[in-house]
Amino acid sequence: MALDPVTLAVLQSGLNQVCNEMDLAFVRAAFSPVISEALDRSDGIYHRDNGELIAQGEMGLPVFVGTMQFSVQAVIERIKARGIALDDGDVFIVNDPYLGGTHLMDVKFVKPFFYKGRLWCWLANTGHWPDTGGMVPGGFSANATEVEQEGLRLPPVKLYKKGMLDDEIMSIILSNIRVADQRIGDIKAQAAALANGEKRLAALLDRYGADTVDNGIAELKRRAAAQMRAKIAAIPDGSYEGQAFVDSDGVVNEPLVIRMKITKSGGLEDAALRFDMSGSSPPCRGPMNSVIATTKSSIYLAVKHVFPEVPINAGTFAPLEIVEPHDTFLYAKYPRPVSGCAAEVSQRIAEAVFAALSRAIPEQLFAAPAGTSGNLGVGGTDPKTGQSYVMYVISGGGYGGNPHGDGISNGCSTIGISKTTPVEIMEQRYPILFEEFSLNEGSGGAGEHRGGFGVNYKIRIRRGEAVASMVMDHGRTGPQGAIGGKDGGVNRVRILRDGQPYVPPHLSKDQGIALGVGDVIEVSTPGGGGYGTPTQRPVAQIERDIMRGYYTREQAERVFGVVLP
Repeated sequence: MALDPVTLAVLQSGLNQVCNEMDLAFVRAAFSPVISEALDRSDGIYHRDNGELIAQGEMGLPVFVGTMQFSVQAVIERIKARGIALDDGDVFIVNDPYLGGTHLMDVKFVKPFFYKGRLWCWLANTGHWPDTGGMVPGGFSANATEVEQEGLRLPPVKLYKKGMLDDEIMSIILSNIRVADQRIGDIKAQAAALANGEKRLAALLDRYGADTVDNGIAELKRRAAAQMRAKIAAIPDGSYEGQAFVDSDGVVNEPLVIRMKITKSGGLEDAALRFDMSGSSPPCRGPMNSVIATTKSSIYLAVKHVFPEVPINAGTFAPLEIVEPHDTFLYAKYPRPVSGCAAEVSQRIAEAVFAALSRAIPEQLFAAPAGTSGNLGVGGTDPKTGQSYVMYVISGGGYGGNPHGDGISNGCSTIGISKTTPVEIMEQRYPILFEEFSLNEGSGGAGEHRGGFGVNYKIRIRRGEAVASMVMDHGRTGPQGAIGGKDGGVNRVRILRDGQPYVPPHLSKDQGIALGVGDVIEVSTPGGGGYGTPTQRPVAQIERDIMRGYYTREQAERVFGVVLP
């Protein structure tokens, strides 16, 4: 049945709105600031038979676009293999990285949606839990050498059965994670978001009919694939190479390299991009291995950054062929540790995509963004309340310069829309004090259009003892410049214990750092890379930067290679 354009547009907006309302319900009901304030979560609708993406909320993390699709597929495979019966009200929980996941802290809920007695689709969401057990509070173990050290791993199991929470599975989960009493609120919020999605989706189907919506979904998929092929067709045929580096794996203090080869072929009807990363570093000992779901999703989101106009569904990814990078650290298999894959390695993969495509379509690309989520976990017990806590900090950084202007400062990471939890919220919830939160002036890479700036922040422990751990990146080299632009500034971490400075040996990764009252954590995040030759930057813009305090006159002359009047 052919659908008129107006009906098709309404259905597309309606499906997206269902996901947006799930996002809002999740955020408003969640207990943890990392979800309610930092927005580290996502919701989506997936095909009943193959788990393909139908729609995802506009407020969800892009990196979850692909991974939730693979998680739903893992649930479907488990059901078929074991003959598991499905009932209305069932909700599966899964965080196994090797079954379509990311790292263990990203916990997926997957729910079958029934309409008029038959399975119509799957609803799924992901929430970043502040802790799932493991060696360190917050789960970001920089030194883990096997996944069991990173936390509790859950295969697809029914947490809710016919709408009732399974107390036995719940007790197993809560017995293996820190601050367990606080997770109950997140769990119920995550389930409530899916229940809200059921109501909204049922209303959409009641209004337009299941067959009409089914036809609309098929047509939207076809059109998304056609739109992506049209974008790809404009890229000149050929192969383009780029690379990116991970500082280290947290155990062996040597960089890991991602070698990306992108081959474009075909015309308007069959245009495709082929991604080959087989020349990348082998599997690593530390937690910077990436599971294949995250590796693929990183490419999906990178291409979506380049072509933001193409709507998101399974058709968007149809023209993208990914050669699975076996025997590299980008295809982690059990028991390789993976805590850094979603937040850090994913962004290096995207950076390699940007670097390669900048050689093909420089007028559409941009210099590399900060490319790190700046994961910092601090855990302890507050002597004032007697309660344990786990504080998780995400930090922003500079975006890369682009053909049209400078990069923005303190932007969110490449992989998502997550933002730093307001410092007032963290100071209220945890025994810490932010003594500084400022612009990391001068951290943007020089160029005709300079990179945006990262941020500086300084946290002081006010009460009790604590343990800090971090998995960050771009501590060795800054985000890459493009078309002659310079690299952005690097990530820096310094700990002051009893007034004595400590810099992590791996620069951006460490764990189990003992802290006491008055000790301070100092972090400076990277700036974005510069775009274009620095000497081509207009003098008026350099003068403006000096006036705003981003550079001294002497710094500006040195950075941009000019002599100012």
